[in-house]
Amino acid sequence: MPPDTLYVTSHIHVDGPIPGPHSLLTLASAAHNADGALLTTFTANLRELPGATLHPIALQSWRGRAEDWLTTRRAARPPAIAMTAYARWIAQLPGQPVFVADPEAQDYLFLYWYLQRFTGQWSFARTSTDPDVRDRLPYTPVCTLSGCRAPLAQTS
Repeated sequence: MPPDTLYVTSHIHVDGPIPGPHSLLTLASAAHNADGALLTTFTANLRELPGATLHPIALQSWRGRAEDWLTTRRAARPPAIAMTAYARWIAQLPGQPVFVADPEAQDYLFLYWYLQRFTGQWSFARTSTDPDVRDRLPYTPVCTLSGCRAPLAQTS
């Protein structure tokens, strides 16, 4: 792997299974160098999309985690502003950013849709689903929600 390759892992919270009818609520990403060392992080809470609804299954889940829901709503920014800031963060990384995707998670689906919708581009040089890449990146917690699953990599 080229030394200028950077790996970006992400963790999100949403209010439904697909973007558009449902919203991205929180985003946390961490950039790692090729050796897995943490370089920098990005976090944001996003406002709900106009006209989007809370999916019944997500509603049931959030009802049992009221404090977590409130945490996702604190200082929430409009999606266009948050995603523009995210794209700028990616562009300022010192290397070729590779999005590390977990095929079983919604992170790629939501982030691809949101970046395309609000910035008109997918900001990453490429995407990797290679489990060897995911496995060697350190776990660094970013998600402070009590109901968080263990993400690929997170930072505080």
